[in-house]
Parts: sequence; C-alpha cells; structure tokens
Amino acid sequence: MKWSELCIHTTNEAIEPISNILHEAGASGVVIEDPLELVKEREDQFGEIYQLNPKDYPDEGVMVKAYLPVTSFLGETVDAIKESINNLSIHNIDIGRNTVTVSEVNEEEWATAWKKYYHPVKISERFTIVPTWEEYTPVSSDELIIELDPGMAFGTGTHPTTVMCIQALERTVRDGDHVVDVGTGTGVLSIASAMLGASSVLALDLDEVAVKSAKINSKLNKTHEVVTVMQNNLLDGVDQSADVVVANILAEVIVRFTDDVARVVKKDGYFISSGIILQKKDEVRAAIEGSGFEIVETIQMEDWIAMIAKRQ
Repeated sequence: MKWSELCIHTTNEAIEPISNILHEAGASGVVIEDPLELVKEREDQFGEIYQLNPKDYPDEGVMVKAYLPVTSFLGETVDAIKESINNLSIHNIDIGRNTVTVSEVNEEEWATAWKKYYHPVKISERFTIVPTWEEYTPVSSDELIIELDPGMAFGTGTHPTTVMCIQALERTVRDGDHVVDVGTGTGVLSIASAMLGASSVLALDLDEVAVKSAKINSKLNKTHEVVTVMQNNLLDGVDQSADVVVANILAEVIVRFTDDVARVVKKDGYFISSGIILQKKDEVRAAIEGSGFEIVETIQMEDWIAMIAKRQ
C-alpha cells in the first residue's frame, strides 16, 4: 500500500492544534521534528538517555509529519487540511512558515521508520512511558509503567504538556479520588491517575478516534475497571463532583470552560491545566482565578506552562 507523507513547516505553538487537524483528517501517525531538541540542556534526574541525529531536524521552526493513504480523494483531503491550518490564525495561533509538502512512501518504510523516535522515557519520579514493542525492566520497585502505542492516536505521552500534567497528578491525586480528564487523547493521564490510586476516572474527548484509543490503552494498562471513557464536549452535561480535573488542551479552550471546572471540582480540590503556550500564561491565569481558584503552582517546560489550581 502507498502512503503520502504530509510535512508542515510550522511553530512550536501550532504543534498541538495541527496534530489534531491531521488526526481528524485520518492521519495514521504523526512525527514532530523540533531542532530545539538538539541544543537544549537536559537534566538526567530521571535517568533519561537521549540519542538525536541532527539530520532528522529542520534548521528552524518545527516539522510536523503525518501519513495518509493514497486515494482518489487525497487532493481534497490535503486542501481541507491546509484550510484548517490557515484558520488557526483566527485564534491568534502563530503558524509560522506554514509550508506544506507531500511525498509518497511505501507502507513498510513508514511502518518502521517512525519508531526510531520513540523509546522508553522516564518522565517523572515514578512514571516511565514505554512503547508496546519495547522490552523494559523497571529500575525501582515503585516505578509505574505506562504502555502506549502512539500509532493508535494522539502522541507518545512524552510531550512537555503531558509530562507536566503527569508530574502535577503525582502531587495532587490521592487514594480514592475521583478524577475527570478533559480531552483525554490516548488516555495517558487517566491511566496515570488510576495508577496513582484514584478510585474512579472519567475520561472525556470529543473525537471518537481518541475515545477508542483511550479505551484500548486503558485495557492494555489494566486500568479499564477504574477508567470510564466517553465521547463528550469538555464538561457539558457532567454533573458529578471531582477531586481533580485535568485538562491538557489549548489555552483558548481552557479559558472558555473554567466556570464549568469550578462547578465540578470539590472545595479544596484541584484543577490541573496544561497545553498553555508561554504567551498565553497571564490570560489563562486570569480566567482560572476569576472562576474561584488559587494558583498554587506553575510548572514550565520549554515554552509550555502547566498550572495547579486549588478550589477555594
């Protein structure tokens, strides 16, 4: 089978929304090539090992690559993707050069080449993300292993916004807590919450592909008896209370539903928000505080921000 590789030259800020556009268009995988990975200083506090080849990265900006099957409708699909990416500018998202190139690859080349980007990574004090095809032996007795197959949905679980969410969950989730994960994607944050002792987790996503993926990953990690995955728009219609609400989504979306989060989170409960580009930090903080929360901690990785807020 023949596949087309779409390569979008864009910015860090646009990675998440463009990835979502590509998945909604039927992409079967996404690869992100960011040259900052080559030059940034890294702490090895969790024992990470990095082996990066400069030839895999652009000189500037970010390359987002996706894979679509070659069909008679490919031209229309590419045009629709370009239009959706252009529309991101309406939401003040910097799309950078926004050049899109299309090339053809063989299925066997694509099916194995992207895996070189994905290896076991210890992302916090307790959690390690492991691809399903890799053998991995835990290095400590209290290490928590999350297995993911990023070919199924929306990423590897190692993007800074996800890493910060998991680190925040480690600090807030207690045994017996009820957690709501808004925009669950692969379900990785719901899985992490269950492993941290939550007695029930409600995982919500508007995209039916994400819902299916989160269910599969939850079963893979044996958390499906705790995690309930549903198709839903943010917190619409959710009337149960939660100890923790976590949302790894765009800043523009976070500011629109902070009042709903305040309605759902118990007094002294927590709202963890991530996916916030640095330039949007003050706007998100104002919305969260305006809904009755106190920001108790801000976490930053690269140009991304996560906030832990406590319900007053």
